[in-house]
Amino acid sequence: MSQKQPIRSIGLVVRQDRPQHAITLATDLTGWIKSRGLDALSEPLTASIIGARPAEPAQLGREADLVVVLGGDGTFLGAARMMGERETPILGINLGGLGFLTEITTDEARDALSRVIGGDYEVDRRITLEAVVARAAEHGGQEEHFRALNDVVIVKRAFGRMLDVHVIADHKPFCAYRADGLIVATPTGSTAHALSAGGPIVFPSLRVVVLAAICPHTLSNRPVVLPDSFELEMRIKSDDHGALLTCDGQESAHLDQSDVIYIRRGKHVVALVRSAHPYFEIWRDKLRWG
Repeated sequence: MSQKQPIRSIGLVVRQDRPQHAITLATDLTGWIKSRGLDALSEPLTASIIGARPAEPAQLGREADLVVVLGGDGTFLGAARMMGERETPILGINLGGLGFLTEITTDEARDALSRVIGGDYEVDRRITLEAVVARAAEHGGQEEHFRALNDVVIVKRAFGRMLDVHVIADHKPFCAYRADGLIVATPTGSTAHALSAGGPIVFPSLRVVVLAAICPHTLSNRPVVLPDSFELEMRIKSDDHGALLTCDGQESAHLDQSDVIYIRRGKHVVALVRSAHPYFEIWRDKLRWG
């Protein structure tokens, strides 16, 4: 979305377990939205509770001019996936844990929403990753496509087994990893799983990806930061039990030794409505840096 569009329809995405405090806030915001002559929509079950217009996820993704997420980062990631290729602004209200994506507090919700409706807001255009699994001819020769805002992770399917994967970066041999798994993260995802694997925290506007091994067998296998223009090609060398690819912890695919995995920068971004708090303040607060 290159310019701000008039906001006439607002989709509300509430965390799946629908705790009472989330329903209370969603109901309050729905009434507030409708009182201003705007359309409020949500998935059918939630809509029936909060008084919004029911809409299936695909319909919500097509019709909403703004999406308000009430939950944690997992709920935000699901909402971003719901938008597909539409770069609809997403406003995250934190009802979960750390909340690096859902930056707005419940006390700030109405004021933040009012500013966005009035056009007084900025968005961060967060890069995404596209993962392509190319199956061998004996397995159908098909391609499976996935999209991630945070990260693409490859691990062994069998518990306690080590992953052996060879990586080609920018069409050149890069590294042979033996580890519990391998993470490819965006700057947005650098504060997620990659952080637990010893990866760096990357400023969100940088156009890079982080490649981090999970518990590598070779201690010199440190996380690396690569330009997001590089395409990564990966081949599983382990010959037993196969591997598993996950995107944002929400979509997955089984991998066989004959499969080739390509990971590249996605064609579309996620438009995250920026909070009034500077990034460094958010990092200090979330990570308890003092």
